[in-house]
Amino acid sequence: MTTDTPARLLQLLSLLQTPREWPGGELAGRLGVSRRTVRRDIDRLRELGYPVQATMGSDGGYRLVAGKAMPPLVLDDEEAVAIAVGLRAGAGHALEGVDEASVRALAKLEQVLPARLRHRVSTLQAATTPLTSGDGASIAPETLTVMASTVAGQERLRFAYRAKDGTESRRLTEPYRLVSTGRRWYLVAYDLDRQDWRTFRVDRVRDPLATGARFAPRELPTGSAAEYLRRSIHGRADARTYEYDVTVEAPAELVAARLPSWLGTPTPDPPHDGDRSEGDRSEGDAREGRCRLRGSTSDPVEWVAVRLAMLGYEFSVREPRELVDCVRELGERLGRAAASS
Repeated sequence: MTTDTPARLLQLLSLLQTPREWPGGELAGRLGVSRRTVRRDIDRLRELGYPVQATMGSDGGYRLVAGKAMPPLVLDDEEAVAIAVGLRAGAGHALEGVDEASVRALAKLEQVLPARLRHRVSTLQAATTPLTSGDGASIAPETLTVMASTVAGQERLRFAYRAKDGTESRRLTEPYRLVSTGRRWYLVAYDLDRQDWRTFRVDRVRDPLATGARFAPRELPTGSAAEYLRRSIHGRADARTYEYDVTVEAPAELVAARLPSWLGTPTPDPPHDGDRSEGDRSEGDAREGRCRLRGSTSDPVEWVAVRLAMLGYEFSVREPRELVDCVRELGERLGRAAASS
């Protein structure tokens, strides 16, 4: 029996946060108290602002009302560890849908985790090897959480940075936003030494340090960090945006499972009557189907060709001409390599 009322209330709240209705008798059994005590505890939770709804019946049930403003959530040890591990795994790989809000949540959660739980999270993370389909470099979650904390707290950030050509430097910045492109994380920040706005690839950052010095946010030229990053990437002297159109001889859902999200989403594209003769169309072809992939990228066209070859399906490139030529040259090169072996 749980005799400590605050501890019992936390345990009761943890049970009620499960999306289901709890019969009073079951709650009493879980807590080791009488049904009358459960009713009193429910009243205490309501006084604290938790919208607990009761249902009538021989064994009346209780549940938290969804869709209303709630006081802070209460997590037990297992739930806190599970959430932290999940956020850390997602933060370490720039997966689509895991954006700055998730990183901020991880920073807040790890800030309040007891030492024993932080150790459990780190142990689980170290023992786990994720199998991801993305092409972005892995990032230490601690790097992202430090950056997210300085963005939220408007605190100057110092770090070591390795440029594309391998040059090492130390940077002192006023961090503005973290931006995820689906493959990589970028930091948009004002570089105090260079007196200008800069974008930094987070996988090239080492030893990030929150200095403790506060700053008043500056106005970003484009107003949006995502737009600033887009212009920064596309504005490089060696960058060019390619529009591509590719047909893949496989169903869209199978191709999407193997395709990096940055290349786009394939759509079904059934064969037209003029594409093949009647004798060329087998029953298997009709069953398997095919799809079409359209999109644009400023990455080197060679990288797109390699990613298409890695799909494992037959494909044909409609445009651009640069991609057609690159695929042909890649095929010839691989053919020569196989012949020489």
